[in-house]
Amino acid sequence: MATDIVAQLADSLAKTGVEDGELSYKGQGRKLDDAQSVAEIVKEIQDFDGLQALRLEGNTVGVEATQAIAKALETKSDFKRCYWSDMFTGRLRSEIPPALNSLGDALMLAGAKLTVLDLSDNAFGPDGVKGIERLLKSSACFTLQELRLNNCGMGIGGGKILAASLIQCHKKSSTEGTPLSLKVFVAGRNRLENDGATALAQAFQMMGSLEEVHMPQNGINHPGVTALASAMQDNPGLRILNLNDNTFTDKGAVAMARALKQLRSVQVINFGDCLVRAAGAKAIAETVSEGLPILRELNLSFGEITEEAALAVAQAVKGKDQLEKLDLNGNCLGDDGCKAVKDAMESMDKADLLGSLSDDEGEPEDDDEDEDDEEDEEDEEEDVDDEELEEEEEEEDDDDEDEEEEEESGVDKLSTPTSAPRPPDVSSFLSFPSPDKLLKLGAKRGLLVQQEVDVTDATKTAEAFLKIASVYKEENNDVKNAVLDTIDALLNKAFTSPSFQGYNFVSALLVLLGLIKSEDKIKPVVVVSGHLHALEHVVRQDYFPKENVAVLEAFMSRSNKTLESCGNAKNNLQSTLQRVRSQS
Repeated sequence: MATDIVAQLADSLAKTGVEDGELSYKGQGRKLDDAQSVAEIVKEIQDFDGLQALRLEGNTVGVEATQAIAKALETKSDFKRCYWSDMFTGRLRSEIPPALNSLGDALMLAGAKLTVLDLSDNAFGPDGVKGIERLLKSSACFTLQELRLNNCGMGIGGGKILAASLIQCHKKSSTEGTPLSLKVFVAGRNRLENDGATALAQAFQMMGSLEEVHMPQNGINHPGVTALASAMQDNPGLRILNLNDNTFTDKGAVAMARALKQLRSVQVINFGDCLVRAAGAKAIAETVSEGLPILRELNLSFGEITEEAALAVAQAVKGKDQLEKLDLNGNCLGDDGCKAVKDAMESMDKADLLGSLSDDEGEPEDDDEDEDDEEDEEDEEEDVDDEELEEEEEEEDDDDEDEEEEEESGVDKLSTPTSAPRPPDVSSFLSFPSPDKLLKLGAKRGLLVQQEVDVTDATKTAEAFLKIASVYKEENNDVKNAVLDTIDALLNKAFTSPSFQGYNFVSALLVLLGLIKSEDKIKPVVVVSGHLHALEHVVRQDYFPKENVAVLEAFMSRSNKTLESCGNAKNNLQSTLQRVRSQS
């Protein structure tokens, strides 16, 4: 009997954080489709006096279930914190806005005063932002301090909607004498690009209260970076700025360096993989030397920084007593440059604060000409990229309308899960690939895969390629065409991306196919004919660099047990590789 009581108490404590009024179902992996499936949760919400926080991360919640939970929240006036990341896995995009609207309306009706809103890892796109637009503009968000929307696929359109909502909230809250004072903003991996970043910069500038800004991997070039730099100047309390894996070039880096000169509270700067180049690094070094008195971390890795600029950065941290780490890995220092930087840090008794330089790219060749050429290309491509993204978002809207029409036609995707399963989302397909799942992604499957896969990461791109190719069927034209079209969409985007390294993709591919060994002990996939059929198609495409054909041919010609089961496919691939190489 005592054991049962202890077990019940443990279960209760696991669900509720009594001290801070938190009710948690985090990471339970529940599939909550309807009101009946959340009856227990609803009762616990209703019975929880003084509820301040609700954790639903790591579950998948449908519209009807969300509406039932929302109804229970309507009386919770003490509610403050929404931890709702990763709660729509496997749901249709069209389901998410009404679900979010229900929750938002309930919080507004309750008179809640939110401090935390976390909706990260919900791939809801621009429509999902519309689902929280009303909430963000309401008095429930006048007190908001943390807004976390990491990896939501907002796109430019979603970024603009979000920015407009924050601006409206600030204006309305200011008229009531309690201006919105957001402290933490997180929106990495959202395809915001220049226009989205510029729109958000206006909101940041207006609020002036930010302490942490995390916007890595958003495809932002120097115009967007410059706009953000201008906004950061008006946020004197800024402590952490993470813009990793965006493309500053020296123009954006110089603008950001000028902005940071005005700030005294910055502790962490992450501009890794941002292509700040030598001129940008020197400007940042000047700012570090003259200001940033409490700087703890500076990441300028993988930025095409040369020896002279790296030495300027190293010398700039001389008087930074609180410095914990300087990262200059992956730049263009050369052996002599790496030694010079290490010696400089050692002379200041800061050698242990310098990160590894093991991935240094070596001294550059014709550096100045390359920089000018790349910047010209970036300027010419920005307008094209914006137009393409607008077209993609219009296509996404069309997709959502099609899905809604299907639902209205009487097809109940949730009521009979065993006989009529809901079409899988792209993450479900990539986790457990099947021909049926690929076909059910519809005509826009290529675009969906582009949005899901981080094409700046060569290994992740190679993994995605092999997963798609694994469902290839030579005898089924529909599946075959779907596979090849999806692969073309993915790899065309990857190989045309300025930061994508084709040779790394080929290396990762050879490792995953078991043709070369990896120092990282990556486990190879089980090779099937579809992998080689798809690869044969890829090497014939214009986007595939012809200099990589010879590498593939060399490895495919070797005797290897992993390819023995793919007889005809292997022979066809070898013949195609020889033909393509002879034509180039």
